[in-house]
Amino acid sequence: MRYIYCILVVFLLIISSSCRKDFETMPSFGNLEFSKDTVFLDTIFSNIGSATYNLKVYNKSSNAITIPEIKLENGIASNYRLNVDGTPGKDFKNIEILANDSLYVFVETTIDFNTITNPLYTDKILFDNGNNQQDVDLVTLVQDAHFIFPAKNNMGIETLTIDGKDSKIQGRFLKDSELTFTAEKPYVIYGYVAVPTNKTLTINAGAKLHFHRNSGLIVDNKASLKANGTLSKKILFQGDRLEHAFNDVPGQWGTIWMRAGSKENILNNTLIKNGIVGILVDSIGHNTTPTLTIKNTEIYNNSSYGILGRNTNILGENIVIGNTGQSSLACTFGGTYNFTHATFSNFWNNSLRQLPAVLVNNFIAFTNNNGQENIITRDLLAANFSNCIIDGNNNIEFFLEKSDKSLFNYSIKNCMIKFNDINNELTNNQELKFDNTAHYQNIYLNRFSNFKDVASNNFNIGDKSEAINKGFLTTVTFDILGVNRASTIDLGAYQHITF
Repeated sequence: MRYIYCILVVFLLIISSSCRKDFETMPSFGNLEFSKDTVFLDTIFSNIGSATYNLKVYNKSSNAITIPEIKLENGIASNYRLNVDGTPGKDFKNIEILANDSLYVFVETTIDFNTITNPLYTDKILFDNGNNQQDVDLVTLVQDAHFIFPAKNNMGIETLTIDGKDSKIQGRFLKDSELTFTAEKPYVIYGYVAVPTNKTLTINAGAKLHFHRNSGLIVDNKASLKANGTLSKKILFQGDRLEHAFNDVPGQWGTIWMRAGSKENILNNTLIKNGIVGILVDSIGHNTTPTLTIKNTEIYNNSSYGILGRNTNILGENIVIGNTGQSSLACTFGGTYNFTHATFSNFWNNSLRQLPAVLVNNFIAFTNNNGQENIITRDLLAANFSNCIIDGNNNIEFFLEKSDKSLFNYSIKNCMIKFNDINNELTNNQELKFDNTAHYQNIYLNRFSNFKDVASNNFNIGDKSEAINKGFLTTVTFDILGVNRASTIDLGAYQHITF
């Protein structure tokens, strides 16, 4: 019995010791180590919360320690917020770290530009006190901006009335006083801002438009957008997260939507990135006048399409449409499309991409309420591609889909095209007979583009490119960087360089 009693006592002691939450520590000795000596919270807009950044604090000694205090140097007045090992606050007492262990400190901020004297806002995280005190710097650049957002009322957030009906799209129409965007300071847009009928939104060179999640720009029926940047002062359309981690994240905002009946829209020297659809262009306003004229423009990292045209008229010169989740360019449901010296290059690697870099068709297919599939066709009056590069990481990067019920006119001249029909599935597709001189002239299949860096959307071509001197003379005599095409005429938007 005594033997059993002893075993029971030992067992209870083991259980008791294993469940103890306290342990012996010694005071911090001023020898903490940190994963970084400065936490840069990048750039944020006034009154928009930052991303969450982390700092790791190491105790590399053989003793468990207690840090008497962790706090912000500016105290409760600081615009930074901390979270130490899961507890939020700005001042923490007696924080324990086991021997050879660590803890996380998470940092966030929201800053009103009007309440600070210096846009470079700084503070410190102080560890311990007295002679043992250590610190880590916090640095944030705060930008002032014009903020455009829908009103709130008892019914919720204001929505757009389009064609006399509530569209359920959160947003509002621009006032007459708001129809010129300047480069004075950025514009931060919540919801969709719309250009009213018979009005024109003018965007000056160097202007920057930043869209919040589920936001974008709508050009209404009979309205126009005139965005005229320059080579040195491009106009920027992107999301409102300025931190480096968001620099190339697709799908951060919606689209630039040029509605049916919008007219004479111009995009010149612009950069459009990180949306869902870069530009959505609907319906023909005038058969002879482009609904959109787009020149010297780059469109990158959109989660669905770079440009999606639906029975519209688009004229494009010196444009680059890079990595997108579906097609870089989709010319659908007929229309008129003319592209000269364009680079359509889709090396998307965030998910499986099912569509080619360039898609052209003259119909839409849909399922009605009875479950029946229907096809509506429209005339493809023209799909003309001259001196273009069409490339990507799929085998088929150029595809034409024709319905015989409507016109299907196209002409492809002096273009380099990625097209590897490895299973001969498209042998009978008459629209993809590249030796048919009625539609194709000087086609270079599956050649080496020699792009500088497809992962970072740098589609400059190098001196090993097979696109060099393969073009013919057009009215587009300068490339997207202003380089003269007089000596050689390379395919795509760029004249070649030596890397």
